[in-house]
Amino acid sequence: MADREFAQLQSRLRALWPAVTLRSIGDVERTVVVVHSISMDVPDQLIPVFPAYEERFLCLVLSLLRSRKSRVVYVTSQPILPRLIDYYFGLVPELDTPDARSRFSVVSLVDGRNEPLTKKVLARPGAIERIRRLVAQPELAFLLPFATSRDEVELAVRLGIPLYGADPKLAWLGTKIGGRRVFAEEGVRHARGFEVGGERDVLQALRQLDGGRAIVKLDRGVSGLGNALVDVRRACDDGALAAAMELEDTEASVENYLAALADQGGIVEGLIEGDDLRSPSAQLRISPSGQVDILSTHDQVLGGPNGQTYFGCRFPADPEYAPQIAAEALTVGRRLAREGVIGRCAVDFVAVRTEAGWENSAIEINLRCGGTTHPFMAISTLTDGVYDPLAAEFRTRLGDVKHYVATDHLDSPAYQALTPDDLLDVVSERALGWDAERETGVALHMVSALAVAGRIGLTAVGDTPTDASALYRELKQTLDGLAAKAAGVRPDLPQPARGVPAASPRRQ
Repeated sequence: MADREFAQLQSRLRALWPAVTLRSIGDVERTVVVVHSISMDVPDQLIPVFPAYEERFLCLVLSLLRSRKSRVVYVTSQPILPRLIDYYFGLVPELDTPDARSRFSVVSLVDGRNEPLTKKVLARPGAIERIRRLVAQPELAFLLPFATSRDEVELAVRLGIPLYGADPKLAWLGTKIGGRRVFAEEGVRHARGFEVGGERDVLQALRQLDGGRAIVKLDRGVSGLGNALVDVRRACDDGALAAAMELEDTEASVENYLAALADQGGIVEGLIEGDDLRSPSAQLRISPSGQVDILSTHDQVLGGPNGQTYFGCRFPADPEYAPQIAAEALTVGRRLAREGVIGRCAVDFVAVRTEAGWENSAIEINLRCGGTTHPFMAISTLTDGVYDPLAAEFRTRLGDVKHYVATDHLDSPAYQALTPDDLLDVVSERALGWDAERETGVALHMVSALAVAGRIGLTAVGDTPTDASALYRELKQTLDGLAAKAAGVRPDLPQPARGVPAASPRRQ
């Protein structure tokens, strides 16, 4: 019965589509219920920042509220700091009005347990009823998730509103195995590799590769944390895979990794290497009628022990290859649309410079929002601009070209001595924030993770890539100095902090 109800709800999206695009279009009447729930397997070290992850779509709220008949219901595990809400409304001064604020409602569960937000909501009939009361016209409302699972389907059915995201039945398209199959069937260049079901399959696959290094990926791994590098010759000579593997997730054991591989399967690919290697991605939007739009391209910034973990991004991707990956992503997106996928998704690539030019290989499909989603929401909201995939340029409504650097990982143990108020104070006092007149500056996110995990996120927007990087460094240096002062350390001494490196590490 739930599947039938869900299908009926989803049929509404075609008629709702002009309102679902999430741009500030006229006086569209709609209610958007935002549930930024992480329903995927993630490492334990991310648990303290889960509530802050749920705040990453707050900038989107401003774009939605530009339409004077739009309402937003924002669901979180923990209450959002009132000053943080003030901060977001202050980014767009014309929206900081009693009317706009009255159309924004927060439903917080006050539950910090390590459990997906959607599961927490489903366990609380009172919270569901509260959301239902805030949705005055269900026929003009939809649920906006970060990712989709059976839990999001159940929540949509219980709220009586459609879900703007891929049906979980199509989740196989976003797995590593599913992605390779789509690339092969659609003629999209991808790395040489094989599907595997366990350790024995991996060894057989490695023997078919030409030495060097290979990469093993868990079928349902996310953000590079399900990846492992393998010395092919060592593994084949010794016949012992475990000793030849380097895991990206430092908290996992090789034994547990191989058990997960046997359970869910995965892929083995020859590692693409080169002196100049990048990790670009293209972000797509698929409508209920099957229209596919290229929203953006990014150069992903990666770190971690083997350069496989997502840390941030630069926008747009290098114009030397951005139009090519956009075209390849469009081919993939049209296949996804034919399968019935709707919502936001992305295709990741590896680009390596050769004598003949850039050579791009698709490596995976993400059927969800991701680390590049909210920074692009931020620049779109703050400038009301659009990305031209052929020119690889983003232009504001006034025609000005903009670039940004973004991260969710500006962190340091020293930052835990600070509070969100400390950060917001210094950003205001030193004019480090968003300049609405020049349409440049820094927009913050994940501010509530500062004291608990020593981490924040930010999107630094500039007129050029150099300007954007300079804004990022200025805020980082300010935060380092503030933390050093709080700890009684000389601010001129170097302090360790992670964030967007000077150059993109490798990833496949």
